[in-house]
Amino acid sequence: MSVFLGIVAVVIVGLSGGIAVGGGMVAFLVVLDILPRLAQMTRAFDRVHTFEGAIVTGVMVWTVADFMDWQMTLAPVVTAVVGFIAGCFVGMLAGALTEVLNVLPIMAKRLGLGPYIIWLLMAMVLGKVAGSLFEWIIFRT
Repeated sequence: MSVFLGIVAVVIVGLSGGIAVGGGMVAFLVVLDILPRLAQMTRAFDRVHTFEGAIVTGVMVWTVADFMDWQMTLAPVVTAVVGFIAGCFVGMLAGALTEVLNVLPIMAKRLGLGPYIIWLLMAMVLGKVAGSLFEWIIFRT
């Protein structure tokens, strides 16, 4: 019975993470009008479907790469630089979405957590750091 509960917990956590990431991606693409802006900047209005296809293809390829456990052997310095750049990108993207959508102030107000917003922010930051460290130190070894 405990094995079954463990499997159910893993499924729930996996689906929750997928929904959160998918929701963030949709918010990024729709709310911030990324594709229309990209088409406008490149003067390629007739290629919007190509941009959409490239995004979907990239998501699918790297999802398969993650599930199939594809690996690359790189020097530790290169890995550190790539990890730093990827972390900066994810952090800035999350910050931009939060800033644009005013998610945290609205959520704090509705939940009555206004006076505790600094603790909410710190919990999110420390949770992200702890999760990232767990992923890279424990899970990937």
